[in-house]
Amino acid sequence: MKHLAKQGHRGARLASILLAKTDKLLGVILLGNTLCISASSTLVAVISVNLFGEGEYVLMIGTLAVTFAILVFSEISPKVIAAAYPEKLGFACSYVLYPLLWLLNPVVSFVNLFVKGFVRALGIKVNFEETMHAVTTEELRNIVSEAGHYIPKKNRTILLNLLDLEKITVDDVMTAHTLVETIDFDSPLEDILQHISNSHHTRLPVRQGENEEIIGILHIRKIITQLHSYTGGNTLDKEALRDVIAEPYFIPAGTPLYTQIQQFQEKQQRIALVVDEYGEFKGLVTLEDILEEVIGDFTTQSPTRLGSYRKEADGSWLVDGSSTLRDLNKKLNLNLPIDGPRTLNGLVIEHFEDIPESGTSFRISTHTLEIVQTQDRIVKSVKIFP
Repeated sequence: MKHLAKQGHRGARLASILLAKTDKLLGVILLGNTLCISASSTLVAVISVNLFGEGEYVLMIGTLAVTFAILVFSEISPKVIAAAYPEKLGFACSYVLYPLLWLLNPVVSFVNLFVKGFVRALGIKVNFEETMHAVTTEELRNIVSEAGHYIPKKNRTILLNLLDLEKITVDDVMTAHTLVETIDFDSPLEDILQHISNSHHTRLPVRQGENEEIIGILHIRKIITQLHSYTGGNTLDKEALRDVIAEPYFIPAGTPLYTQIQQFQEKQQRIALVVDEYGEFKGLVTLEDILEEVIGDFTTQSPTRLGSYRKEADGSWLVDGSSTLRDLNKKLNLNLPIDGPRTLNGLVIEHFEDIPESGTSFRISTHTLEIVQTQDRIVKSVKIFP
């Protein structure tokens, strides 16, 4: 109705005006309704006496007859039809109710004085002028989920993912610090250039010092430009390389994705380094990571990420331990718990409170898991059975 009203639909606009005055609208409808019922009851009593004379049975039969007629033709049937076609009948009735509201306004206002006084005496506060039908995020999510054929499935998925951005944080989509590919600026220049030439990423964090502190982000395209500028006999040195290293952009852990995508837009950044409350580097999140949460995976992924899941001949999935639980639930249609650890490795360690041996099988939720490989202090690969 509001959508049609904004487009200029006259019936929708009249209905909106009427609904903005709920107390008066109800007054007009019930005034006419009550008058008709009272008049019909009196009329039936008069007709029954004139035709069949006075008597208890005559009045009883007349009362039952008018009650049946009012229920079927004046109450139930009209309401059932109106519930089936609310917009069409609502807009049509607004053309009748709007002038009646103007015509009967003095009577309705007089009656409403007694109504408001009675309601106040009961201690009930009613303000019809306030917005009574604001849609919450959860209600909007249900509307989108149950839209059916009105919204294509792909569009419905994107809309639901957008609504989830407020609940998902950067910790859920970031690449853990142990998996982030970085450049050691203390290495020889030849090793750095070799690392850059073999990398599948366009931007790489740069570390330096004993504490391996991140000093910036190196854009591969800028290195190519620098190499072209040093073709006249000069050689590229570390100082020239340092000049093209951009300042690192740090963000706190726990930042909602909805907030972070706005920050990326405002600061014109595409990559952020996630740090905890002590300033320790926890992981890396990119603009593409957030966009993938909305529209799904891109095809332009690093080859190192393509082997995270592999389906076995027995129907099970061989999964990398660093895979996030949200990703597994979404892509493999699982229901692993996501209210605790964020990775499969974290979930396994929390379950055992230790590093389990290879070949250990256990059950989480409705899934049976088997440890395939462990290394040092982490679970490298796990088999998940259907």
